[in-house]
Amino acid sequence: MPENVKFVYMFEEGNQKMVDLLGGKGAGLSEMMNLGLTVPPGFTITSDACRRYMKQSA
Repeated sequence: MPENVKFVYMFEEGNQKMVDLLGGKGAGLSEMMNLGLTVPPGFTITSDACRRYMKQSA
């Protein structure tokens, strides 16, 4: 995995099409924010980050 992979996305950076990367909740919250719904500020840690952590922790 390249070292410059992005592991954290602010909600406003994501969308529903990124569900494989952000997970269902992260993509859903991002999409809600994009639609103009009230969503508290936040971020999502990607599934790639989880996989890398699991690989390095094994």
